[in-house]
Amino acid sequence: MAKAIHSMIRVLDEQRSRDFYGKAFGLDVAERLAFDGFTLVYLSNPESEFELELTINHDRTEPYALGDGYGHLAVSVDDLEAEHARLTQLGLNPMPIKELMHQEKRLAKFFFVQDPDGYRIEVLQRGGRYK
Repeated sequence: MAKAIHSMIRVLDEQRSRDFYGKAFGLDVAERLAFDGFTLVYLSNPESEFELELTINHDRTEPYALGDGYGHLAVSVDDLEAEHARLTQLGLNPMPIKELMHQEKRLAKFFFVQDPDGYRIEVLQRGGRYK
């Protein structure tokens, strides 16, 4: 059986991205591997074994074009309103809280926030299929 272990995104500024993911989601550097031409930084927190891999190409000076294929990363939290307020207080500008209904039942309560490179992260209220 396959196990999801990480998702990789390319970022322009390592420190700016580490600051954002640390403040927003409590992700800390699990490992940093420098190579000729690029660096890999693995971020994680105690909530999950899943990691976010930041790839920093040393010669890159222009922001990456996200295109229309990228969707989003998702995290779940115990108290969505408190998390929204916390991110707002940090100046991270989360989007409004929304609800997704399916067959007249609430499937999800969530909001999105964007990282410094424009990647969207969905923050979901824990419950149901979103544990």
